[in-house]
Amino acid sequence: MSDRPGRPGRPRRPRSVTASLAQIVLAFEFVVVALSTLVVFGLRALPAGLSLVGGGVLLVLIVIAAGLATRRAGIALGWAVQVLFVAGVVLNLGVGIVGLIFGALWTYSMIVGGRIDRRNAAA
Repeated sequence: MSDRPGRPGRPRRPRSVTASLAQIVLAFEFVVVALSTLVVFGLRALPAGLSLVGGGVLLVLIVIAAGLATRRAGIALGWAVQVLFVAGVVLNLGVGIVGLIFGALWTYSMIVGGRIDRRNAAA
């Protein structure tokens, strides 16, 4: 019996705390990266096309990482997104600082989420 109404099949596996936290952080990061892209574009830190395409690529990577957050590949891609966002310090100091904040939030979420998931698995 499925827990989704109207769709027969096997029940969904409960989502881990790590995956939930990853998706939450990436959702907020999506908005911030979109705004950071506009900042880099507006300050002309890069040519217009490059800043918009680069920001767009990072946004696509965030969406893919959020979609795959239940798998190891999604978490690994999330780490790559954090590194790329922190690398934005070469474009603008403010972007790099915000990238560091999100990198710290991501790290904390992965550590605490993993701890909670291990405790739940042991119980």
